[in-house]
Amino acid sequence: MHPGPPAAARPAGQRPTVPSPQIAPLLRSGPFHEALRAAISASGLSLERIQDRLRRMGMEISLASLSSWQSGRYRPERPRSLEALRALELLLAVPDGGLLSLLGPPRPRGRWLPAGRGRRALEDVWPRNAKHALGDVETRWDAHLTRISTHSRIELDAFSRVSRKWTRQLLRADRDGPDRKVTLYQADGPGAPPEIHVSPPCRPGAVVTRSDSGLFAAELLFERPLAQGETIIVEYTLEFPSPRPHTTFVEATLHVPMREYVLQARFDPAALPTSCHSYRVNEESTFPTDRLLRLDAAGSVHAVALETGPCRFGIRWTHDESPPLPSLPRTP
Repeated sequence: MHPGPPAAARPAGQRPTVPSPQIAPLLRSGPFHEALRAAISASGLSLERIQDRLRRMGMEISLASLSSWQSGRYRPERPRSLEALRALELLLAVPDGGLLSLLGPPRPRGRWLPAGRGRRALEDVWPRNAKHALGDVETRWDAHLTRISTHSRIELDAFSRVSRKWTRQLLRADRDGPDRKVTLYQADGPGAPPEIHVSPPCRPGAVVTRSDSGLFAAELLFERPLAQGETIIVEYTLEFPSPRPHTTFVEATLHVPMREYVLQARFDPAALPTSCHSYRVNEESTFPTDRLLRLDAAGSVHAVALETGPCRFGIRWTHDESPPLPSLPRTP
């Protein structure tokens, strides 16, 4: 039996309901997803109504999670998900622990899987607020996807504000099983989160936003789990709402070895910079590697990092009316 969190308290005067003959056998032997699906069907409640009632009980759970639990694609494992399952048992009039007992022992998660040589876990690289958000997305496959090639293009408007970020990656599975990757974006400050558009055959999964810190995390789901050595192309775009703060740099945090990383900045013709530089700061040194970049005819510059290890890699620029180049920004 999965230990789970302490049982949720039932409202005064409410007693556990005896399960129906259709549900009782499933609660004895499972599987979990079929028992949950039967209990939801017997309740007569839609997933939307269940989500709303759980929210009123103080439990935030996405429709995607509820759907994946009852389909058998995923199961609740995180402490907050197990707490929500306790509340779901109450809501569906299932005896205490009736569903929880069907989960069995928890599956190993990302931080317990051995990462590839020279690779750091995603949650070990980003700041504390990012670690909290990463608790709501699946990161266990991150260290088992080799980044063969990544191309990110940042588009800026006439006020030097980021309006769009397009990314295309070629990934290779280092073991059987990877079925998604996680993308993270840290804005300069508080604000509305971006919208993500994922190109087929991938599709969006769980999305976590923190408007107070400008953090955005999203799962990009593959059409099926990859076999070891198999490759996949992942392409997605982040659309940023206006207004966004003026910026003079874009930066990527590369937390795993990368064969090729291309970072491109495309400027509005009305706000072309007077100078652009790429920079790279390796973990073992605080001294950046700086390179002058020249605008092309389309108003773009790009920088390339080949066979690079973990580092900060970015592009910064100035305009005539701007102050001198600031010191290199700190990675959050």
